[in-house]
Order: sequence, then C-alpha cells, then structure tokens
Amino acid sequence: MSGLKICVIGGGSTYTPELIEGFIERGDELPVAAITLMDIDENRLRVVGGLAGRMLRAAEANIELRLTTQRKEALEGADYVITQIRVGGLACRIQDEKIPLRFGVVGQETTGPGGFAKALRTIPVLLDIAHDMAEVAPGAHLINFTNPSGIITEALLNYTDIPTVGLCNSPIGFQQSIAQQLGVAPERIQLDYIGLNHLSWIRGVRLDGEDVFDQVLEGAIARARAGESPFSPQLLDTLGMLPSYYLNYYYNHDQVVAEQRRAERTRGEVVREIEASLLELYADPKLRHKPKLLEKRGGAHYSTVAVAVISAIHHDKGEVHIVNTRNDGALPDLPPHCVVELPSVINGRGAQAIPVPPMPPVIRGLAQAVKAYEELTVLAAVEGDEQAALQALLAHPLVSSFAVAQGLWAAIKEANRTYLPQFEGRT
Repeated sequence: MSGLKICVIGGGSTYTPELIEGFIERGDELPVAAITLMDIDENRLRVVGGLAGRMLRAAEANIELRLTTQRKEALEGADYVITQIRVGGLACRIQDEKIPLRFGVVGQETTGPGGFAKALRTIPVLLDIAHDMAEVAPGAHLINFTNPSGIITEALLNYTDIPTVGLCNSPIGFQQSIAQQLGVAPERIQLDYIGLNHLSWIRGVRLDGEDVFDQVLEGAIARARAGESPFSPQLLDTLGMLPSYYLNYYYNHDQVVAEQRRAERTRGEVVREIEASLLELYADPKLRHKPKLLEKRGGAHYSTVAVAVISAIHHDKGEVHIVNTRNDGALPDLPPHCVVELPSVINGRGAQAIPVPPMPPVIRGLAQAVKAYEELTVLAAVEGDEQAALQALLAHPLVSSFAVAQGLWAAIKEANRTYLPQFEGRT
C-alpha cells in the first residue's frame, strides 16, 4: 500500500473525530492511505468509527478506515501510532479525583496523587503497546497523547527503543491565546517555554523575532485584575512569568481543594455526562462533522498538534514544536535522561529538545521536586516497587507528610488493585 498507515490506539475516544478532521485538512501535505482505529470497547469503536467514516466520505478523502479490537492487528505495518487511552475509563478518573481529597490534597487526573494512580495503571499498558510495535511495526513512531503525558513518555523512552514524542495541547493553547491577544497569526509567535508536562512557564515571547514579553505579561496581569485568570495579579508580577493553568493546583492549592470539596460533582463526573451526549450525537447517521459540543470536552487544537508533528517527522522538516522529549542536557537543571516539555526540533529522527538557559530559582525547586516524583513513579510502575511508590508520593510537593503519603498509597493501591498486578505479592 502506498501512503502512510496511521494506527490510533484508543480509537473509540470522543477526541477521534477531531483527529480525523486534522488528517482531512492536511490531506495535500500528508499522504495518509489508511487509518486504523483500535479500541477494547467495541460499542464505542463502532459509534466513533461510524462518524469517522462519514467524515472521510463527506470530504471525499481517499483514506481507508479500519476498525478493530485486536491490538497487534491494528499495529501491523503502521508508520505512526497515536496513543490516547484511559486505563480504567472514567470510573477510575473519578476515583482519582476523589481519593486525594480525603487526605486534603487536590483531586486531579494528572496532577498529584490522581496523576500518580493514573500513571501506575497506564505505564505497563503503554510498554506492552511499544513491545508489540517493535514486533509488528518496526520503525514506527509513537505519538503519545495519553496522560500524564510527560511521565508516560519518560517510561517509553527509558524502557523501550521506540521513537516516542509526547504531546499536550497546553503549549499550542498558550501560543493561540497570546496570538489572539496581540491580534496576529499564531505562527508569528515564538515562546520561551520551559518545564514539564502540566508544570510549565513562559518566560519570553517574540513576535516575528521581536521581544514583546512585557506587553504580554502586562496584558495577563490586567486580565487577572479583572478576575479573568486563576492567578492573582500579585502572583504574576512576583513570578515575572506566565504559568500554565495546571500551576493553579500548586499556587492556589488550598483554595482549589476547598472548591473541590464544595462542588457537587468532580470534573470526571461532568465529563462522563458530556461523553454520553457526544456518543449519542456521534451515533446519528446524518452527522458528518465533529459537533460543537466536543469543545466542552477539552483538548482544543489536539489534532493540530498531532498532525503537524507527524508531518514534520515524515517530511524531515526540522520544525520547532513544543513537545515532551528526552532532556539530554537541554534544560540544565534536570537530569539528562528525564523527559521535559520544551521547544524541540522535529525531523525524521523524532524530537530533539533545544538547549535553554537554566531555570530561575523561583521555579527551579518546584520543577526539580516534581521531576523527582515523576522518576520514582516510573520506577514504581515498571518494577512494581512499593517503596518507590511510597517515595514518589512522599517526594511530591503537594503531599504534606509521610503519614499522608502512607494513607494515599494504601487507598490508591486498594482502589486500583485490578489494574496494578505488578504490585501483587509485594510488601
């Protein structure tokens, strides 16, 4: 078959129509011959795959669509594999949001103990996918959207030989919002962006190569004064940088915990309702495009990032995108083998992080502490090491004491026992 074969693991995701739209829009640039959607949920696969097929036919795209529940069959001969899975489904997400709150810690699916639990469930599955790729799709690139993306990507890069790029829509969201603020096209904006996945800061902005950061920061502070930001104007002024939204869970932790405890539903419970409505819409045989409701699910610009990175690899472009990749000394404050979220050159070999100046002290300690937690989480997930699991929670800056770390680990292990076979028989 001439043309590229794309395999989507987790093809029953409600995000998939946006991904299909991305391949349709870049059809002239990216010669995709076949897209295989694989999912363990046959019903979701049928519904989402049905919409994907109608979208391709409506666009008269010359792309073959395949649906399967068999992973190796889906992976065989793939050029690019996109992973977007949720081990345990939304039930486990809701659990991840609720357990930490019992211990006075923010309940969030990627940050803190919730992200820890998700990583423990997910890393072994992604490593199995990578091993299957090595067998039936040698040379394929893995594009990972599965959260927590940075931790998952670190496990893949350190424990397999599969070329992997971890993606998140936060960086492009930053770029789009700053471009909108300045009234310019996003491609004219260059960001001095540093950190980890869901723990990042912007310390510089250039418009066509000209420094405009002071203007951007002043605009952010003005919006904060107007109540249009999760961060106070005083915090932004003190940092002298723009923090990603996820730093709200650190800088405003106690306030967020109080709000979550007052809330009638967790975010996961809200998402569960949105997903049910989306799947109902997707099942309509008249629907031939992604519905507007998908915007409420999150993940804006998801397909833009994925398809752009695949195109940059395929055409060996040497474009710069902000992705999760091995540090290799690019960010001198963090270990070379770890994964960071930095501007990176994307070419035929994958992603290479571009060297940046060291972090200022005001953020360095937090980034190093979270990276230590991430390293221990990967070790615990891969080795089934209970001591490393407890150490990971103890190292996390949002976990207040050893007693809290012990309580969290006991609760997480019990609630996720079905998904954590690597810890069975260990003490």
